[in-house]
Amino acid sequence: MFILAGMVAAIFAALLPAILPAMLAAMLATAAETPAVRFIDIAAQSGLTVPNTFGGKDKKDSILESTGTGVAIFDFDGDGSNDIFIANGPPSRSELYKNDGSGHFTEVGRQSGLTRIGWAQAACVGDIDNDGHPDLFVTYYGHNSLYRNLGSGKFQDITERAGLPVTGTRWGSGCAFIDYDRDGLLDIFVANYVDLDLANVPKPGSSNSCEWKGMAVWCGPHGLPAGHNALYHNNGDGTFTDVSRKAGILTNGLGGDQLGAGSGCYGLGAVTADFDNDGWPDIYVACDQTPSLLYRNKHDGTFEERGDAAGVAYNADGQLQAGMGIAVADYDGNGFLDIAKTNFSGDRPSLYKNEDGSFFEDVSEMAGLGRNQLLGWGIAFLDIDEDGWPDLVMANGHVYPEIDRSPIGETYRQKTLLYRNLGNGRFADITESAGPGFAPRRPSRGLAIGDLDGGGRPEIPIVNMNDKPTLLKNVGPRQNAIAITLTGTRSNRSAIGARCTVEAGGRKRIAEVVSGGSYFSQNSLTLYFGLGKLEKADRIEVRWPAGETQAWPGVAANRTIGLTEGSETVESHAWVKR
Repeated sequence: MFILAGMVAAIFAALLPAILPAMLAAMLATAAETPAVRFIDIAAQSGLTVPNTFGGKDKKDSILESTGTGVAIFDFDGDGSNDIFIANGPPSRSELYKNDGSGHFTEVGRQSGLTRIGWAQAACVGDIDNDGHPDLFVTYYGHNSLYRNLGSGKFQDITERAGLPVTGTRWGSGCAFIDYDRDGLLDIFVANYVDLDLANVPKPGSSNSCEWKGMAVWCGPHGLPAGHNALYHNNGDGTFTDVSRKAGILTNGLGGDQLGAGSGCYGLGAVTADFDNDGWPDIYVACDQTPSLLYRNKHDGTFEERGDAAGVAYNADGQLQAGMGIAVADYDGNGFLDIAKTNFSGDRPSLYKNEDGSFFEDVSEMAGLGRNQLLGWGIAFLDIDEDGWPDLVMANGHVYPEIDRSPIGETYRQKTLLYRNLGNGRFADITESAGPGFAPRRPSRGLAIGDLDGGGRPEIPIVNMNDKPTLLKNVGPRQNAIAITLTGTRSNRSAIGARCTVEAGGRKRIAEVVSGGSYFSQNSLTLYFGLGKLEKADRIEVRWPAGETQAWPGVAANRTIGLTEGSETVESHAWVKR
């Protein structure tokens, strides 16, 4: 054995002088082809200056103070520039930042009619009446709010008039719009977290579920009753009907069914997307210490919960996780949408590779996501270097401010992480080299992506608990890309659920107009595709939510194009790169 090892070593030593230059040349060529990445935080100069308010800053007494809030990116006033909504807790109002067209914002929430004060959580955006003005749904502890966009820069709270609950107490968490029956009208899905009675919250340290690593902390979710998810059908007359039971949404993956014993789940993040490529939108819910849920659309107004069978309910070891946020993209280019999920401290993020539409494999460790095991919240896929492979950004922050005064060794403020997709199924952690925007540690929660200055690259607003927002801007070298905005006619006008395929340079890239996702947040509904050195897309195909497919040939890069269902016209707006 030793003789053989010596022979192998001698052969390798003899070949090394010939091999090493080739290895170094390949490494240098790869480095030269990979653009540098540099992000800076421009929140202050952009006008995002109002601190988030959510429970105690140095100590939190109940689980309600821990979850934080989300952010939504959408053009609420129809001026062609994306605006920002940030949910907030008492005693503050939520903020609505109006974009002046260049990426500078003014807070206009009060004058726009968003005056409610309460424990706001998530925000999702969709045109519920197909009038061309995107409406806003905000979840709360208590009851949720549906704001109709009046088209004049103002919103009207129509929650009660729309038939949605305004009495009783539910803890709405993640939300998403979905046209689950493909009738052209957006329905509403709401995840619910804990059935919490604030008047009878157990005191920190009062039981095992009120301790963590020897510290007395707020209690839950274990030991508290779980919430029940809800689905509201759009009736087409401005009202909604609760169809949760009829649609099978109350099934929780633990054998509990339809409000029976053990039927609840600790639901947090929620997203709607077509995971099995059958043209019908499904629903995925990240759950905290109950199995995460995948509701498969059965095309008849009902869903089948198959998270466990599909491989997305637990981690690779079959263990429960504390799931928070969700990102959806075809990260490996196999034509199916994959799922990334953030989890609690001490657990790696999940990356579920969609094998064939019916089964996923947890590949988080082999994909390179196991190194940093922070407490994750907002998460999104975005192509930071425009090479055509979706990268990953994750916002992190602990739930216990007290840990900064303990010997546990963890911190309340944590790094925002950036992973570059290497195009071979693996990701590289490039956080340390991604510029000063990724240097600070933050108590982060919600995160969204969208082009805020018209420059053609998505920015990243992040909600920081009891702190000012972050706004990350990519100022590194650029390649070619294309942005696509879709408008439905037979389908819902927001085109939520539309599948877009871009063919360029012999590769197909897919993306879907997704509602919900990240953590309590809503990305811009515009789709972004990196093209690398290619200067055009050879073909763009859209499968509309109503079922029809259209295609457009030869579209130039470095612009936002608008495609409308049933029309052959391509609206084109070249970017002013900033």
